[in-house]
Amino acid sequence: MSARNPGMPLDLEWVSKVRVNTQAVLKRAQQIQGRNKNKKQWQAAWLLRAVTCIDLTTLAGDDTPGNVHRLCMKATQPVRYDLLKSMDMQDKGVTTAAVCVYPSRVADAVKSLKAANSSLPVASVATGFPAGQTSLKTRLEEVRMAVEDGAMEIDIVINRTLALTGQWEAMYEEVCQFREACGETHMKSILAIGELGTYTNVYKASLVAMMAGSDFIKTSTGKESVNATYPVAIVMVRAIRDYFLKTGHKISSRAVMFWGCCWAIRTFNSLRRFSMGLRSGDCLGHSRTLKCFLRSHSFVARAVCLGSLSC
Repeated sequence: MSARNPGMPLDLEWVSKVRVNTQAVLKRAQQIQGRNKNKKQWQAAWLLRAVTCIDLTTLAGDDTPGNVHRLCMKATQPVRYDLLKSMDMQDKGVTTAAVCVYPSRVADAVKSLKAANSSLPVASVATGFPAGQTSLKTRLEEVRMAVEDGAMEIDIVINRTLALTGQWEAMYEEVCQFREACGETHMKSILAIGELGTYTNVYKASLVAMMAGSDFIKTSTGKESVNATYPVAIVMVRAIRDYFLKTGHKISSRAVMFWGCCWAIRTFNSLRRFSMGLRSGDCLGHSRTLKCFLRSHSFVARAVCLGSLSC
């Protein structure tokens, strides 16, 4: 688990001066996507690494203890043993990064993982996910309930109304309260970038969330029409870099990704490396991404044919 972000006092002067050059961001995104992709064993290594960054998730209305149990078992062994053995990775403890569920299912997930003797963390969405339109009291109670039931990561959603209307001080205060309710539990702030309107708003929301003590910033809930794009990811990682240069605290970023092609995952990881110049921790994750990997002919073929490799 990454180190905690202590946050900092809200710097409205910094926030107010933010201006994002849209054309420059789009040009940079094209440059990164055009870079040479990893080949042969390095491609398999990237894909296997990406599996370990996934939050294996179920956020459905028909979730049951049985569904959650199956999800937990999949998270503890996301890749078939014979594929891992062909890469000499069978004893490396390859799992997903976490299991993510609704607050009401946290206890079920904790119970299943404990029975499997797994230390895999349970993450929980909260604060009126995905819209964040419930009362502040209700949102805070959701966080506390998930923490009490054993969640080790809390995915909060920011109030997009506050971001869209420039009420950055109010947004900061809300996220600070969520952070306090999390206690020692890591907090991820979901920005819902598809509803923020501009890259400038994305950058400002990223800054304010980090100033309020977010340990991760995340692109989206997965429920919006736009979830993760390369230009938005550039804006977010640049905000992370600037926050690091000012405070010395490294914040992690995660992108909810539904692309059906594995090259998208490698490109996103390249984006982080070339844009930031530092490693920011786990970067992506969703259950559909894992399904994409396991269906991929290139991944399976290379995993069977390659010898030993290191991730």
